[in-house]
Amino acid sequence: MTEKKFTTSSGIEIKDLYTSAKPMTEKPGEFPFTRGIQKDMYRGRLWTMRQYAGFSTAAESNKRYHYLLSQGTTGLSVAFDLPTQIGYDSDHEMSEGEVGKVGVAIDSLQDMEILFNGIELEKITTSMTINATAAILLAMYIALAKKQGADLKQISGTIQNDILKEYAARGTYIYPPKPSMRIITDIFEYCSKEVPKWNTISISGYHIREAGSTAVQELAFTLSNGKAYLNAALEKGLDINVFAKRLSFFFNCHNNFFEEIAKFRAARRMWANITKEMGATDPKAQMLRFHTQTGGSTLTAQQPLNNVIRVTNQAMAAVLGGTQSLHTNGYDEALSLPTEEAAKIALRTQQVIAFESGVTDTVDPLAGSYFVENLTDEIEAAAQQYIEKIDAMGGAVEAIENGYIQNEISIAAYHHQLEVEAAERIIVGVNKFAQEQEGITDVMRIDESIRNFQADKITLLKIQRNAVAVTEKLAELKHAAASSTNIIPFILAAVEEYATLGEISDVLRAEFGEY
Repeated sequence: MTEKKFTTSSGIEIKDLYTSAKPMTEKPGEFPFTRGIQKDMYRGRLWTMRQYAGFSTAAESNKRYHYLLSQGTTGLSVAFDLPTQIGYDSDHEMSEGEVGKVGVAIDSLQDMEILFNGIELEKITTSMTINATAAILLAMYIALAKKQGADLKQISGTIQNDILKEYAARGTYIYPPKPSMRIITDIFEYCSKEVPKWNTISISGYHIREAGSTAVQELAFTLSNGKAYLNAALEKGLDINVFAKRLSFFFNCHNNFFEEIAKFRAARRMWANITKEMGATDPKAQMLRFHTQTGGSTLTAQQPLNNVIRVTNQAMAAVLGGTQSLHTNGYDEALSLPTEEAAKIALRTQQVIAFESGVTDTVDPLAGSYFVENLTDEIEAAAQQYIEKIDAMGGAVEAIENGYIQNEISIAAYHHQLEVEAAERIIVGVNKFAQEQEGITDVMRIDESIRNFQADKITLLKIQRNAVAVTEKLAELKHAAASSTNIIPFILAAVEEYATLGEISDVLRAEFGEY
């Protein structure tokens, strides 16, 4: 009989016993930050507890934000609907059937004003999961901050703004890679001067993992994308010791507890070395700061209350791995957008870990574990092989354009599915311990009338706004896009005259083309 082989989800073989590891010489807060980016980690400050939320109209989402803030969330995280993500107003024919469904519909600055009604932007950090239209949504946020009288030097938050993973894994891109990279570096440059506390990109492995990659691939492809953004900014003449401080990362956390912890530790070490090799000398420019979301693709529609346990396991791994920010999924998200009750339990999961589990009392509590230290090294080595292969192709942009990264993800997803179907990979309640479907009747439904509501608002907005000023600002944006001028001030000027997201996107479509 062949002895059973134990492996991580990335195929790294696990020994039955680990009896040694390389000595740990570094301390937390010291290069290469394997043990964490702060010397006191959660003893000094807990991670930011976010709950990703956005649905229906800006007014409905605003109610959810106020509820979450009243329940103890410490940062907001905005989900946008699909039309907003790909640059269509709610009244566009391409928006039919999608308005307000997977996030909130934002058509203009007017919607942004409603979305954050009663919330002082200077007192909260906001993460926005937006990519192709990130510059427009950031401009709306800045315009609103100005209207509130906020000090732009003090407002803080993050835009995802990671277009490379959209081509590889998620699909909400608009423009070809080169103009998309130009927009991103324009954001880097603008924010470093005008909103210096803003994180200008959240380089995202989350969606790579959701598309079916392994943990090693998630790490390798994310860091390769990060290198591409560093190179693009350096080519623009930006100072790596300035702009690299405002880069952040967004990772997934799946069910293999120790693999995920080791992945996060390896990520910090690898990024520290990458930035150092590319010229960063300021330790803050070498630090990998990251947000974590628990694994959406691990949630099951079968026996959905089991998802509470999965999310707890994943959240604990993210905390032990040293995350700076965390979103925990609702148990019902395999069925619908989370209900208020599911969102509350997800938030309470973080609060129980933070205040009751004791894992925050010491820094990097798993450091020195023979298994964790060896697994960290093995994940780093496996990810480094991928990065070197991508570098040999010319970098992440080229690896995406020739389909290499997409193909590797597809192969991994296919093998995972085969393992599930053969019950070689157990999913409790699905291919083992199954039972008749547990009914959850309280699921969120988004009414189709939302599109008509938004369309009527756009019609009224266009009657009330200064049409001459809008036309003038859009023409100035078109001229800037055709030159090498930074386009962000021109987007902001158009937003402040209540040009719509679709109108601004169409100007850039006409200049840059579609991919």
